[in-house]
Amino acid sequence: MFEQLGLIGCGLMGGSFAMALRRAGLVKRIVGYSKSPSTTERARQMGVIDVEAPSALLAVSGADIVLLAVPVAATEATLKAIRHLVTKDMLVMDVGSTKRDVIDAARRVLREQIGSFVPCHPITGKEVSGVEHADPDLYTGRQVIVTPIERTDPAHAQRAVAVWEALGCHVRQMAPDAHDAAFAAVSHLPHLIAFALMQGIVSQDHGKEYLSLGGPGFRDFSRIAASDPKMWRDIMLANRHELLAQSRIFQRALQSFELMIESENANALEDAVSRASQARAHWRMSSR
Repeated sequence: MFEQLGLIGCGLMGGSFAMALRRAGLVKRIVGYSKSPSTTERARQMGVIDVEAPSALLAVSGADIVLLAVPVAATEATLKAIRHLVTKDMLVMDVGSTKRDVIDAARRVLREQIGSFVPCHPITGKEVSGVEHADPDLYTGRQVIVTPIERTDPAHAQRAVAVWEALGCHVRQMAPDAHDAAFAAVSHLPHLIAFALMQGIVSQDHGKEYLSLGGPGFRDFSRIAASDPKMWRDIMLANRHELLAQSRIFQRALQSFELMIESENANALEDAVSRASQARAHWRMSSR
């Protein structure tokens, strides 16, 4: 049981965490802060938080657990705002989709208190954002990747794992670089492709007409292109080296398919489609 959660970022991810923590009976009091005062006010009106803090620093004051639910590009500024009240006994976590940049920011800012910080990445979300979409079940049954570093206090790492597991999550530990490489392939690149696909279609003279003809396959494939622009701008820039490496691998694969089509090599094309189809058929989204 925690005495107080200091929630910085009362949107979808932060609000859902607060609701889930409260429902699990793991926190007595929740103090929240968001850059937008209207968001913080709305979170209090909804009962997501108990108290509106006028600053990130005051949201942390008196907290024994802190969650940073801010865009990855805002991590360093947020840590700078709270560092004077971060103590060795305080568990500080984030929910960012990239980890190396977040950890580098924490090293620069927290310094001797870096042991309190446990980098985390819950594999969940929605295409919509905002506290009005917060859901205590958002994390239930989902994977959470925890990426402790050599200076992370082992006790805090264990507490972080215990918190996520108490919310019904399946926790895995990875090295930060391995995390960023993996998610460039299975998350960041698919978003990049979806954004590029939509841009390519709508930029054509008859793009709107083409979109009106899209069916279930197009709906499923393009769904993630409706994701939050600012959040994905930050993620793609933060993990740009790994993302660009995966993009080049994808381009080579796409060019291979184009050559088979251009040369009308039906057998090779069928074999390539078959391999991809079988790989997808045998894939199952793991919760562990």
